[in-house]
Amino acid sequence: MRVTEVPPAKPYFPQADIRRIQDDVGKILCSGMLTLGEYTKRFESEYARLCNTKYAVAVNSGTSALEIALRSVKLKSSDEVLVPTNTFSASAASIIFAGGRPVFTDVNAESLCVGVENVQKGLTKKTKAVMVVHVGGLVCPEIKAIKELCDDHHLVLIEDAAHAQGSVANKQMAGSFGDAGCFSFYPTKVMTTGEGGMITTNREDLARKAGVLRDQGKESFNSNIIVELGSNWRMNEISAAIGLTQTKRLSEFIKRRNKIARYFDQQLAKLEGIKPVKTPPRFLNNYYKYVTLLSSRIPRDAFKQKMREKGVRPSGEVYWPPLHMEPIYQRVLGVKEGDFPVAEDVCRKMVCLPIYSQMTMDEAEFVIDKVREVLEET
Repeated sequence: MRVTEVPPAKPYFPQADIRRIQDDVGKILCSGMLTLGEYTKRFESEYARLCNTKYAVAVNSGTSALEIALRSVKLKSSDEVLVPTNTFSASAASIIFAGGRPVFTDVNAESLCVGVENVQKGLTKKTKAVMVVHVGGLVCPEIKAIKELCDDHHLVLIEDAAHAQGSVANKQMAGSFGDAGCFSFYPTKVMTTGEGGMITTNREDLARKAGVLRDQGKESFNSNIIVELGSNWRMNEISAAIGLTQTKRLSEFIKRRNKIARYFDQQLAKLEGIKPVKTPPRFLNNYYKYVTLLSSRIPRDAFKQKMREKGVRPSGEVYWPPLHMEPIYQRVLGVKEGDFPVAEDVCRKMVCLPIYSQMTMDEAEFVIDKVREVLEET
């Protein structure tokens, strides 16, 4: 089939899964139990097994997962949480909503993730926690060293694993390194529930607190006794049913994305002016994003516009602008352009090529052909 256009991302539901979900939705509607029922419990159990954690708590978004996890460790207004500047606003906003203060860090140019030295530079007597972001599906390469640093300083470690469903570092699953892992199931993610999120943890106290907070702070689902100031952060049963089918497909999705990523790696190695962010040995990247960096001589906006004109729509960066350049954080935190030069440099050069679980090799070849054409024209 002749390829004429490639979108930035696509959710993927094989026909067999669509039929299964339709059947499950019928059962849910007939049951009258539309939230926090058996499907949610099963999804939590399956996801905890996937991440090799003792507990998983399903919620209505990745943003909710972050705020709930942070509220569960009892942040005070004087507490600082270190977070890399090249992340989505939800990472920092959740810290503020949970009662703490985000403190931005720079990142490593090779991985786009925070490193131990970045964390060490940001530590103060007020530091309560460190939030590590697994960028684009790559587990932060220095996660174990950062975990050791957190243990030495008695700090909480939160994994913003919104991008990293099923990703692995040295045989350990994303979401199992920290006190809590926070996942998103937004439609563009490698697996989706439409809208939804999950908190993974090995801490019984954190799991119990998260379960209370997601349901208006009630002591239990069938109680009207309010023991915490929670909110409506529940996952509904239909989303959980979708999540169950997607979890079963996750390894298949990741295998397919890795096949496309390997092809991209091989082809880009032949070109001048663009290079991919490399996945280290013994890491499994789910390739939520296929992240590349342009040469400094190539203007990113012009490159992307030419790609779109040729039928290839790159996906959004991770992230531009970095948070310390966003107006709201400049007002609230007093940060400014120039504070984190590495993040500014790599984020200005970043282009994320389209990748999705049902991408064909014809589509992948079309993407590379257009990259080659644009580089030749630049």
